[in-house]
Amino acid sequence: MERHSAWDKIKDKKIVFRFCDEYIKYLDNSKTERLCTSYSRRLAEAAGFKDFDSVTQLKAGMKVYKINRGKNIVLAVIGKDKTETGFNLVAAHIDSPRLDLKQIPLYEDSNMALFKTHYYGGIKKYQWTAIPLSLIGVAVLQDGTVIDVNIGENETDPVFTVTDLLPHLAADQMDKKMRSVFTGEDLNVLAGSIPADCEKDKYKQTIIDILKEKYQIDEEDFISAEFELVPNFNARSLGLDSSMVAAYGQDDRVCAFTALKAIMETEKPQKTSICYLADKEEIGSMGNTGMQSRFFENFVAHLIEKQCKNYSDIMLRDALSNSMCLSSDVTCALDPNYKSVSEPLNSAYLGEGVAFAKFTGARGKSGTSDANAEFVAKIRKILNDANVAWQMSELGKVDQGGGGTVAQYVANLDIDTIDCGVPLLSMHAPYEVASKVDVYMAYKAYKAFYAAE
Repeated sequence: MERHSAWDKIKDKKIVFRFCDEYIKYLDNSKTERLCTSYSRRLAEAAGFKDFDSVTQLKAGMKVYKINRGKNIVLAVIGKDKTETGFNLVAAHIDSPRLDLKQIPLYEDSNMALFKTHYYGGIKKYQWTAIPLSLIGVAVLQDGTVIDVNIGENETDPVFTVTDLLPHLAADQMDKKMRSVFTGEDLNVLAGSIPADCEKDKYKQTIIDILKEKYQIDEEDFISAEFELVPNFNARSLGLDSSMVAAYGQDDRVCAFTALKAIMETEKPQKTSICYLADKEEIGSMGNTGMQSRFFENFVAHLIEKQCKNYSDIMLRDALSNSMCLSSDVTCALDPNYKSVSEPLNSAYLGEGVAFAKFTGARGKSGTSDANAEFVAKIRKILNDANVAWQMSELGKVDQGGGGTVAQYVANLDIDTIDCGVPLLSMHAPYEVASKVDVYMAYKAYKAFYAAE
């Protein structure tokens, strides 16, 4: 197949740049799944969405959202057809690789206070050393009070870092294989170095005193806290032509933003449109905020119940079976510096539009749902009719590795599903790269999909 730049489909490139200005702002306000959920809710409410629990009866054109435990959000625009006849779902995830504080994190060593961490998701550990980090999250006190903590994002805040060894003394370190240069237990975060006026644990005590004074948090409160360390730097335009976005967390908030933006602009679709922004994808979609939980099914059941008086379980089953889904997750773009891991004929290329993957998984298609040909043909027509630049892709060479998305869990609900997202360079690194035109084409694709009959 002949390849074309997606920029060729854009008459006024300023539209793409303005769209990505909004996207960059979204990234800067959404560095954790909790922040992303909260910011998405704010945008949705400004676009006319109402809290689902405040609505007793649903009618065509109504816009609703529901938040699950502060970590993921689902939004729906009610269609002209009843939900049990099927819906159009775009499912992305809003968690990203990071460092989490352990439940007992604080210790001191060699006149320094440090935090122990447990990395979350697939990372190259060396990439997380010697960069500025922000500490963001919540501590929940025994009485249920929730304390929000955000240290580093304000310009006057201090930041944190994982130290690395100076090259002058790194001969032994440099002889190690890359995967063993750092272990998970080596990713300890430097937190302070001033001793308190006490007999024991002087450096640790200083940190405890600061947390108590500023946030009313005691050391024991770490037990019921969720603190994440994320890159401190903000999203930026990349390249002399400003054609790309460089930022942390584009996997998968690039698809979350475009799916959210598209549903906010959806008005009275034929079929109910649903945007699901999930948590926990990077660790297998487990837990009650991940795609494998019953939260999504429960939401659809309540959608049906609020549209009719005679709800039954078979309506839910029919709704799922009659629906279709774009599993909107990123894929790898062919990197000219690392061509050997990709198969050029079936790779995604930066700047050629939103990328589809009929299957993901690893090696022998293990762990994939593998979309059927009939559904792929239907999606082709939707995108071509909407003049969307798109491409087909695989995640690297056969036997090179692989990966998965939420697609398999959605497909397990008897929903036709295919992966569809933005190609990235440096995926899972603290600084990922996307083409602005691919971001825009993802938005166009999701908007056309929501409107499909």
